[in-house]
Amino acid sequence: MTLPPCPQCQSEYTYEDGTMLVCPECGHEWQPVETAATEETAAVKDANGAVLADGDTVVLIKDLKIKGSSSVIKQGTKVKGIRLQEGDHNIGCKIDGFGAMNLKSEFVKKA
Repeated sequence: MTLPPCPQCQSEYTYEDGTMLVCPECGHEWQPVETAATEETAAVKDANGAVLADGDTVVLIKDLKIKGSSSVIKQGTKVKGIRLQEGDHNIGCKIDGFGAMNLKSEFVKKA
């Protein structure tokens, strides 16, 4: 990865210091722009690689056992109005007959 030149003096000898970029020639410190761009590109994708968004409708691609119960949500179950969230189970939703659930995006496909 190449670091950007200093925005003040255009020196090419910038270096990273923790989360900041530093210019050794003029002493200018700044926050790199790439960190904001990488957070935006970390989109939630379904099993087929389609980008998911809040409010989308998805379909389960495999039977899912419900933790702490003997119930199973069957493959092909349609889930409407999903909410994207942080963490391992990155989809929050309500499934008819089961209630509020958290799902992993790798087990759904966009409808």
